Amino acid sequence: MGAAGSEKISAWIWVALAALVLLALAVIFVLPNVVQQYELPLTPRVSQPVVETPVATAVVPSASPAMSPFEEAQNARQRREAQDALASLLERQTDLEVTNVTAWAAQEYEAAVASARRGDEFYRTANFADATLAYQAGDQALAQLQERRPQEFERLMMAGEAALQASDAATALASFSLAAQIDPTSTAADDGMRRSQVLDEVERLLAEGDSLQSAGDLAAAVVLFEQASALDSAHPRISELMARNAQLQIDARFTDAMSEGFALLEQSQSDQAIVAFERALQIKPGNEQAQEAIDQTRTELTLLAIETQRTLALSLESAEQWQQAIAAYDAILALDSNLVFAQEGRDYSARRVQLDDLLELNLNNPLRLSETAALEEANAVLQIATDLASDLQQDEEMTLGPRLQSQIERTRQLLADMQIPVQVTLISNNATDVTIFQVGRLGSFTETSLELRPGRYIAVGTRPGYRDVREEFVVGFGQQLNPLTISCNEQVAAVDRR
Repeated sequence: MGAAGSEKISAWIWVALAALVLLALAVIFVLPNVVQQYELPLTPRVSQPVVETPVATAVVPSASPAMSPFEEAQNARQRREAQDALASLLERQTDLEVTNVTAWAAQEYEAAVASARRGDEFYRTANFADATLAYQAGDQALAQLQERRPQEFERLMMAGEAALQASDAATALASFSLAAQIDPTSTAADDGMRRSQVLDEVERLLAEGDSLQSAGDLAAAVVLFEQASALDSAHPRISELMARNAQLQIDARFTDAMSEGFALLEQSQSDQAIVAFERALQIKPGNEQAQEAIDQTRTELTLLAIETQRTLALSLESAEQWQQAIAAYDAILALDSNLVFAQEGRDYSARRVQLDDLLELNLNNPLRLSETAALEEANAVLQIATDLASDLQQDEEMTLGPRLQSQIERTRQLLADMQIPVQVTLISNNATDVTIFQVGRLGSFTETSLELRPGRYIAVGTRPGYRDVREEFVVGFGQQLNPLTISCNEQVAAVDRR
């Protein structure tokens, strides 16, 4: 049994040795091909001839020392970093290729791609740290190109505009087209391409329109200019030519309007002439010739209107219609606010209106003169009116009107009547305490008489335990006053306070 067991163990040893030899051959020849096929994403591998190494049958080569877990982890981390850097680089590369980067930054782009290829070489040899640095250098170069796109876009747009200004349609179209590739969302680049495509036709229309305009056919020229504007409204010469055409048409209309105005002046139709001159001024705002014609014509009309209103104002003053006279002077001042006679005439008429109102206020409401202040005011107004009447009688150019004279006489009579006392009889019950506010306390009595000047009075009676009485009465002014009873007779009920 010992011999048989030994034979079985020897057989297993030879099987194990054979398996190890096969595994070593697989690691040497098969695994590198797998790595080469799946770990190089940027550029394809170039097939290399396999050099077969004869395997010694007698001696098995010793295996290299196994990699520690820490080294394996470090290697894996560096590999991931290289792959992340490569992923960012490829994303930027795709973004830039959409903008046709080789057309506006070929040299810089190729340098970035070359750096990426160097990273591939390091990656093939499992030098992941250097591969990462190479990929990052290429990624940074591509990032700089991405940041440079706005400047390139603006440069191309400016070049396109300059080409449009120089009527170089081909160069303009090329510049705007490349700008549109850099920024596909730009409406300005699209508009530039459209303008470039119609530039030659626009130039032809403008040349023909300019010839017609120079020949005096302004309407036909405008048609061609509008056709050109419909194709490219931003073309600088269009606005220039159309502005010149518009000015020529303005000049023609202005001349027609001025000629019409002068013709109307010769026919003494001043108002219609002003309308024609104003139309000319609307055609050419600020034109001195049109403004001078308007001013001269208006001056003539203003002088006529002033004289008419002055005659009317004097007539109204004579009729003592002062409010209407003010309106006439206002009409004059609206024409010329600096006329002294109108300023003075309006001021005088306004003072006469004020005097007339004050006189009429007292004459129409004589009861207000019961108040001392109103009576003093009435006397002052009468004095002013009397002085004015005296001045008017001495002035040869002015006359005293019948209205003022009547107001003075009636006011003088009213104030004289206010000084004549009227006898008033009061009756009471000899138990009521009577007071007249404007006179004083009269006390209790059965009947009493007193003289009061014309006016409005208030009598109040009081009596303990009785309700107060109050009577308002008017003395004079043609009113017949019967004996006035002031007596407290309504007893107030007592309040039980228990």
